[in-house]
Amino acid sequence: MAMKEVKTATSAPKASAPAASKDEQVGFHKGALSTLAKEREEMLKILSIVEQLMQMHVSALKELGIDLEKIAKQAQASQAAAKSAPLEKKLK
Repeated sequence: MAMKEVKTATSAPKASAPAASKDEQVGFHKGALSTLAKEREEMLKILSIVEQLMQMHVSALKELGIDLEKIAKQAQASQAAAKSAPLEKKLK
């Protein structure tokens, strides 16, 4: 991700203002990073739960005799055939 440059006022600042402004900016960015790190941890927990649920459904389909690998291969073959067809045929 690209970092956005923070621009400060160029007018003649007071002697104590730049240090406080910089400290505020540092605190803001540190707080934002802390919050985002916690959000990322929560997102990973959710992703883990979703993956577990998907695996349970895949297992259940296998028990019911559904071959997901075969279905995936068929889908890939049909997509490859659709991509290789000329544009004129797709439009008709």
